[in-house]
Amino acid sequence: MEFRIECSALTEAVAWAARVLPVRSPVPVLGGLLLDTEGGRLRVSGLDYEASARIDVEAAEVVRPGKVLVMGRRLLDICKVLPDGPVECAVEGSRFTVSGDGARFGLSVLPLDDYPALPSLPQVRGAVEAAEFAAAVADVAVAAGRDDTLPTLTGIRLGLDGESGTMTLAATDRYRFAVRTLPWKAAAGDESADVVVSARRLTEIARSLGRSGLVSVALDAGSAGFEHAGMRTTVRLLDGRLPRHDKLFALEGPAVAVLDRARLVEAVKRVSVVADGDSPVQMTFSAADNSVHLQAGYEDDVASQRLPATLEGAPEMTVAFHPGYLADALASFEEPTLRLLMMGAGQRAMITDEAGSETHRHLLMSVRPPLV
Repeated sequence: MEFRIECSALTEAVAWAARVLPVRSPVPVLGGLLLDTEGGRLRVSGLDYEASARIDVEAAEVVRPGKVLVMGRRLLDICKVLPDGPVECAVEGSRFTVSGDGARFGLSVLPLDDYPALPSLPQVRGAVEAAEFAAAVADVAVAAGRDDTLPTLTGIRLGLDGESGTMTLAATDRYRFAVRTLPWKAAAGDESADVVVSARRLTEIARSLGRSGLVSVALDAGSAGFEHAGMRTTVRLLDGRLPRHDKLFALEGPAVAVLDRARLVEAVKRVSVVADGDSPVQMTFSAADNSVHLQAGYEDDVASQRLPATLEGAPEMTVAFHPGYLADALASFEEPTLRLLMMGAGQRAMITDEAGSETHRHLLMSVRPPLV
């Protein structure tokens, strides 16, 4: 094998494929990246037990086509310090060399025969806009669980409905529940699916696939796949199902507050400075004053701020939330004005945009206010 390629193209390809490599593995070859040159292109592939990644890029010149397996993270470290400009890569005996502008590196070659085959892409079910998909995944991922003893709750529900042309993304850790819906183009009108994908993996994938064009979405019984602009990745599905949100989100007769999102974000950040541990941020709404009073802390260590807010459905309403959960929920919205639907202290509350659309909703459990 011998080829020439721009340093930036090689670095981007290696970095993209290396993100799926395990940090530690009892099988050394799983720490490797497979480089394959054919037809004037370079293909870089990597995998572990849960995910795989493959990317194709143009090579300036393929002198001798071939394949080589090298330690992926070491190759990435080398790429990051290479001089800008064209680089030459070649297999010389049992060594893979990378050189450019007077710098030269050598890497040991790993045995190709021990490297498992890259999983194939599952059946393509349709496509979704890359930017919308990345934004939606980021919006719901904040609500995914972090407890690995409950693996299903660490995932994002990916629901596909071909008839309505709607993709639903949802995540919950039992204390909050985020849902986003977005349009997608089904490969067939009756395409439907309801699976759970690791939130961490799906977030990495969505971020890495670019911000323009269509992302192909592929699914089978055990894995999900995504393909865009020469990049292809697969990830193993999580077992189980997330709870449905339909009934949870049906709030009957709530009090509804309308607030400026940016001012609320700053106020929550400000008063949370004194919220030690999991102590909540209390919000007291007043219809008479058209205001909300935020307060946090205990005894002499307290902080508060009053903001304009309208309230309908009750003369007054007091709720309290975990400051981190509230901040995450607010940060997932971009609209200038938000609606907060509240059932009362210790009950469910929902954040939506000002119009109350179902495109983006975030449910939070209110806690009992500790402050008087």
